[in-house]
Amino acid sequence: MIEVTVNGQAHRLDADPDMPLLWALRDLVGLTGTKYGCGIAQCGACTVHVDGVPTRSCQTRLGDLAGRRVTTIEGLHPEGRHPVQVAWVEHQVPQCGFCQSGQIMTAAALLSETRRPTDADIDAAMAGHICRCGTYQRIRAAIHDAAAKA
Repeated sequence: MIEVTVNGQAHRLDADPDMPLLWALRDLVGLTGTKYGCGIAQCGACTVHVDGVPTRSCQTRLGDLAGRRVTTIEGLHPEGRHPVQVAWVEHQVPQCGFCQSGQIMTAAALLSETRRPTDADIDAAMAGHICRCGTYQRIRAAIHDAAAKA
């Protein structure tokens, strides 16, 4: 049994320690907001927070998380009203929406560390996130807006 806290709730998971966190979240915990994108930690769709740090869940072993805190998109704000989530809607960032939970999780982590990020700060934090719809300018604008309103 591996005990991990997900969105503030303790879970005892009877799983192989080598199981990727992504599959534990989706299949064992029942949280499907974290998406499978590439499976090799390159696209960012599977990003969650582990102890507050953006982490690619497709390549994070469940066995490495005993006693750690995981936050998924479902746990970012109880009503989905985190400033980044609100800005995402206001700026109409999503098109297909597939990459958005990972993008939002990374943007939220950036704003928790940098209250007023520059374009360069945003670009550095969001590097490695792939949006096939190409909404990068709206992503940047939403992050600036969320920072201004936070």
